[in-house]
Amino acid sequence: FKPHAFLGVRACELAAIRIQDKVFLEGPYQDPIYRRRREQTVLIAVNCTQAASTCFCASMETGPRCSAGFDLALTELAEGFVCEIGTDRGRELLEACETASLQSHHAAAADAARQQAVDQQSRHLDTKDLPELLAASRNHPHWHVVGDRCLSCTNCTMVCPTCFCMSVDEVRDLSTGEVNRERKWDSCFHTDFTYMNGGVVRTETSHRYRQWLSHKLGTWHAQFGTSGCVGCGRCITWCPVGIDLVAEVAALRAEPVG
Repeated sequence: FKPHAFLGVRACELAAIRIQDKVFLEGPYQDPIYRRRREQTVLIAVNCTQAASTCFCASMETGPRCSAGFDLALTELAEGFVCEIGTDRGRELLEACETASLQSHHAAAADAARQQAVDQQSRHLDTKDLPELLAASRNHPHWHVVGDRCLSCTNCTMVCPTCFCMSVDEVRDLSTGEVNRERKWDSCFHTDFTYMNGGVVRTETSHRYRQWLSHKLGTWHAQFGTSGCVGCGRCITWCPVGIDLVAEVAALRAEPVG
């Protein structure tokens, strides 16, 4: 694999990469392909100073400031960038550049710029006892309300930086007869994603949305020790019918079952 450098990585994305590392690099089953790619990746992050209307990373404690997982982290100011070093590799990169010493007024300006992104966030997800809430809401009628709106288009899972579902296919080369096993990104919103033993397990859209949200915000904690949501808001941004993860959780809280 060729080395790659990612420039402009945001705090929520760094948090998502840490989650993907848990999935692919920890536990008894590790992904050697993912490991090789990660080892040859340079991450140059940029702290957010402007929040989008769909951001709620402050609720998830994943941003807007980059806290870990980067080689270099930049905060943009009018006169330049304040740069924070995260690794020895980042230090080597910075030493190859022409830089100036950080002044106290620059540090204060960077803090203020990052706080601005916090203050601008209008969405806030209440995470208190969220796994328990979702477990108790399995038969909540609100799932059908969301299911009637959801198109199962898979946009939310395609843009989510922590979704890792994949499918494995046997692909035959007709000219040689050779068969290769290939895996590709997939989505739990596809109708046939749960196809097994001659039938589909989750036949209704409401069931697929419930599985996605309950896993992302609930059972992910038991499986990986963290939430599967980093508050980037992309699922909200790209939903063609305006389904809002934050609003759906609030609706479940408003009318508890039982």
